[in-house]
Amino acid sequence: MADRKKVIAISGSVRRNSANLRLIKAIDELTKEKFETTVFEGLAELPHFNPDLDTDQPPEAVNNFRMLLKNSDGILICTPEYAMGVPGTLKNALDWTVSSGEFSGKPVALITASTSGLKAHESLLDTLQIIDAKINEETQYLISFIQVKLNSENRITDEQTMTDLQKLIGAFEEQMENVN
Repeated sequence: MADRKKVIAISGSVRRNSANLRLIKAIDELTKEKFETTVFEGLAELPHFNPDLDTDQPPEAVNNFRMLLKNSDGILICTPEYAMGVPGTLKNALDWTVSSGEFSGKPVALITASTSGLKAHESLLDTLQIIDAKINEETQYLISFIQVKLNSENRITDEQTMTDLQKLIGAFEEQMENVN
């Protein structure tokens, strides 16, 4: 297992038992032989983005976040949609990487799992494109009505969702393998 890829997983929800965190746990279980997944738990601790603080010595929480991203082989984002948009804490985290470039050329798998999720998914794709994340059609997935497709034991209960996730995982793994 020494050659497992290091993946940083970010849940766009800071709820303790959100469907997106449970989805990350389900994916971690599916990929434990391939990926060494670390769940970033400091989303709510990142200060509000402020260009005046975006210096060579940013706040400690920002520096720690950036180092986790830098030292990963890939980034998995699982997020809900809030009020037809990206959760503020997730957008804030991404804003902290614009000038420092941790997403630039980094393989990213984006899963938007919500009731609908379309608006947040589109917005996140735009943001990831601007920060030069390595993402394509095969490494993004919109899961509508996630609550009925994931049980309380963090198992995906919907066959089509499982099939689609396995395809995404394969494409994400391939993308990490092909990074220079």
